[in-house]
Amino acid sequence: MTNAVTASDVPRVGVVFRPQLPPERLQEFIASAEAGGLDDVWLWEDCYLEGGVASAATALAWSSSLRIGLGLMPVPFRNPALAAMEIATLARLFPGRFVPAAGHGVLSWMDQVGARVSSPMTLLGEWVAAVRSLLHGQTVTVGGQYVRLNGVALDWPPAAVPPLLVGARGPKTLALAGEIADGLVLDADISPDGVRKAVATAAAVRPHDVVVYLPSAAGPGARERIDAELAQATRTSEHWSAVGSPEDVADAIRTFAAAGATTVILQPTGDDPDVAATVRLAADARAALRSGFGAG
Repeated sequence: MTNAVTASDVPRVGVVFRPQLPPERLQEFIASAEAGGLDDVWLWEDCYLEGGVASAATALAWSSSLRIGLGLMPVPFRNPALAAMEIATLARLFPGRFVPAAGHGVLSWMDQVGARVSSPMTLLGEWVAAVRSLLHGQTVTVGGQYVRLNGVALDWPPAAVPPLLVGARGPKTLALAGEIADGLVLDADISPDGVRKAVATAAAVRPHDVVVYLPSAAGPGARERIDAELAQATRTSEHWSAVGSPEDVADAIRTFAAAGATTVILQPTGDDPDVAATVRLAADARAALRSGFGAG
């Protein structure tokens, strides 16, 4: 049975370009997503695959309607002044089409590159506050535990400041995101009830964009591939996925929208044998989702 959804509740729908794909496949992927009418393509900055900002800039240049999300930038990797410069440049070149997200990063990777800090929560809070202030054209002087800036201001702040989201899992990071960020990125081991709890924990002063990754695949063995990947990577036994017909996938997206997701990003498996089919499934599901509201 289809959940009741009003036109204002229909979320943005997109797909992840998994960094397990080589960079030279990005152009084809972006063209397919845009031709299919998807709203978003999201990119990851996983060690030691593709650089997130370089990939985002290229994806933006290769598209005209897609919103490109970078979810997420590991904050120990990036000086906040440099991050603000990169975000501001893309926001000015492609107004309204770039959404950056930041997070702790995988701590073992941060340790591997010599960037792990003793208090990731402190770093995340200082970093997001500094970057948001810089993007809003402020001159920033701060002497934090990790972030130290002295009279730093962007010469080219964006006229339209993009939302800065935070990737969060645990309750402490979710609560911090509600205080300092413009939205949340929730990864693929979360249930609709988990989305509700995350939104409640983040209970925000600012309007929140709530981005949820939802595992998806097309064709024979789709659910088995998803279950195998999630069993290795997640900490919960309740695995949600979007497989089957476009209407089935649209119903899964509706369920997460009803739980509080404003953007649902379908996530192929890292070993997807036919990523193009998964992109087509996402596009067809978006069309099915919106057909009742006269939206394209």
